[in-house]
Amino acid sequence: MNRTRRNLILLFSSLGLLLLWQGIAKSVDIPVIMPSLGPIVRALGELASGPAFSANLLATILRAIRSFLIIVITGTVLGLIGGRNQTVSLILKPFVTTLKATPVMSVILLAFIWFSSGSVPLFSAFLMGFPVMYLQIEHGVKQLDPNLGEMCDLYDVPPKTKLFYYTLPSLAPWFVAGSRATLSMIWKVVIAAEVLTVPRHGVGSRMQLAQVQLQTDVVLSWTLVAIALTALGDLFFEGVVSVVAKTRSTVQRRRVDALLKRF
Repeated sequence: MNRTRRNLILLFSSLGLLLLWQGIAKSVDIPVIMPSLGPIVRALGELASGPAFSANLLATILRAIRSFLIIVITGTVLGLIGGRNQTVSLILKPFVTTLKATPVMSVILLAFIWFSSGSVPLFSAFLMGFPVMYLQIEHGVKQLDPNLGEMCDLYDVPPKTKLFYYTLPSLAPWFVAGSRATLSMIWKVVIAAEVLTVPRHGVGSRMQLAQVQLQTDVVLSWTLVAIALTALGDLFFEGVVSVVAKTRSTVQRRRVDALLKRF
């Protein structure tokens, strides 16, 4: 399917969803339950032009970024170790399995008992996102070609060279998949934690305050902001992956050209 056709399908699908919403809103005719598109757009414009919009947006973004970086670092390091060492894998397995089975709301509520409201989103996002990243890297390590590893050992390839030229490049698909899934999950968990704990600034905090005041159009406006954050995060991540892949391809091509010139 070419890009033009794909974009047209996405466009008509989005328009159909908007028309469906507008039709249901008109038939219900109760703005508190389901406001039409007009009030939602106006509320979104008022939010965006308000003085506290950037502070709330930035607070949520910073919480998500901090959570993501911590998860990626710890999940990758422990995944590398767990994939190589069965003892470490078995030690971490009960912890990871428990986190996978625990409802998000339970984690947030317990974290709210233990920590301040500003720390709950960070802690909750880490506990929910860590198993995803860790399991992806661990599985990727176990899928590494043992023959290539034995060849590196046979030719006495230094550990640092083996790590950066064999292990990490081979794990790139698993790293990308884990990072993308983790990033998408983090936005939901962080905002859900903000809704329940209501820190001073945050998208979720504004959603909760609007819900208490029965401002459904404002709740939906902040929901659109949350959706936009998730979409922009995915686009940014895909852009970074694309740039890294192109840079790596260019570097490898230059190395091959330089090697061929020697002969």
